[in-house]
Amino acid sequence: MDEQHAADDGTEIPEHLRAGDEQPRNSMLLSLLRQHSSRRILDIPEGDLGFAEQMPYPFMALVGQVEMRTALLLAVVNPNVGGVLLIGPRGIGKTTAARGLSDLLPYVEQAACDFGCQVDEPRPEGQPGYCEQCGMRLREGNLPPVAMEPVRLIELPLNAQLGDVVGGINERVALERSVVRLDRGILSRADQNILYIDEVNLLPNVIIDAILDAAAQGQYTVRRGAMRATYRSRFILIGSMNPEEGNLRPQILDRFGLRCVVTGLVDPEERRLVYQLVRRYKENRRGFIDAYTEDTFLAREDVIIAREILPDVALSEDALDFGMQLVESLRLHSHRAEFSMFEAARAYAALDAREEATVDDVTLVAPLALRMRQSPFIDSFIDNQAEEDARIQALMEELRGGIDE
Repeated sequence: MDEQHAADDGTEIPEHLRAGDEQPRNSMLLSLLRQHSSRRILDIPEGDLGFAEQMPYPFMALVGQVEMRTALLLAVVNPNVGGVLLIGPRGIGKTTAARGLSDLLPYVEQAACDFGCQVDEPRPEGQPGYCEQCGMRLREGNLPPVAMEPVRLIELPLNAQLGDVVGGINERVALERSVVRLDRGILSRADQNILYIDEVNLLPNVIIDAILDAAAQGQYTVRRGAMRATYRSRFILIGSMNPEEGNLRPQILDRFGLRCVVTGLVDPEERRLVYQLVRRYKENRRGFIDAYTEDTFLAREDVIIAREILPDVALSEDALDFGMQLVESLRLHSHRAEFSMFEAARAYAALDAREEATVDDVTLVAPLALRMRQSPFIDSFIDNQAEEDARIQALMEELRGGIDE
């Protein structure tokens, strides 16, 4: 190709469009042709090409909704709570609260590894647990590099497909370079972060099942032909739903540790304040957020301190007894009920800078952890089965008595 008659990206310019001696080489037409050649698409770097700046409504500017805000803070302080489900009608601030939570999130250690390998769980060489690249580092006596990064709020896109969620083959690389490469999915990128799912009750079953399995195991495996990769997926799950649009399957509902029923504010003064604040936010978002910078900073410090205190927080014996009596009296079958309740009580005490969770702490968090866990169907099923077992046992005793005689 004549180098003189080639565009900057290698595309040849047709002869009838080439600049002659009487036409300058840097004409506007040729500049446009060079810049918009179809080959330029191959030079676009991978990654997010969006330019929108994240400016969520400040968490500290929320009005009322104490139970919802408490549940979200407990989940941030103690991931063992098991996540939060926000249930309520549209337009009452469920998603606004979840997004605003991002400014209060602490920092965590993140390894510079695509598969989420961590240095806090060392394993002997040759034993599964590290990816191939990190395994090579270990054999050389090195550990995966780590950095302190803020916990992020990752939203599941409304149009997410299964491949987006769990990961899959990078089609771009396959087409351009004829190389098959597995890319991380949303679940892997949510490791040690918060995964927020709006309208969780409307997700396809195959996607919600993948999310629940990954959350339960803390990792998941992707197989594409002969290729396989295992990723970590230890995240806090926050979901929201409008019960008018349908209910959640019991299996899914049980995976959320805390359930918060959110309703519209009743106090007219509070609703007036919401209007005034939202109006100011829409008129000048940056200025509105800056006005809450100090409150946000202090709240983040409280969350960080609470996470540091949490390992030393213990439940009093009275608190344990009280919680177990609640579970027994309500006939709750899932062991996640008391686990979420006690872990939430520990988080509540940590936020109050105390090293012992008391009956009062359990009392405050019990409605969040225990509501919507009773199942009349299961109770009826177990009672009927117990009656059947009793009849079988009586019949066996009667027949054995006749044989013994």
